[in-house]
Amino acid sequence: MKQTVLILAALPLLAACDPAAKPDAAEDQCGASGFQGLMGQPRTALDQLVLPDGTRVVGPDDMVTADYRTDRLNIEYDRKGVIHKIGCY
Repeated sequence: MKQTVLILAALPLLAACDPAAKPDAAEDQCGASGFQGLMGQPRTALDQLVLPDGTRVVGPDDMVTADYRTDRLNIEYDRKGVIHKIGCY
């Protein structure tokens, strides 16, 4: 009985050791994973790139529509002009 309780108590700890899953292809429809190297770079680094059609480059005070599109690449930068978020939404 004690052994069973001990095993059941250890299961959550073992689950925590499971490696993080790779992003699902559906979560990366816009190709954001290919642009993650831009994180922490200045916004001006985007000037040298050809971005996919429909990409939104969003600053801290920019207004954007609230529609959720997993096929649209969004790149956000902060007030210092540093890219801090890249994703499909």
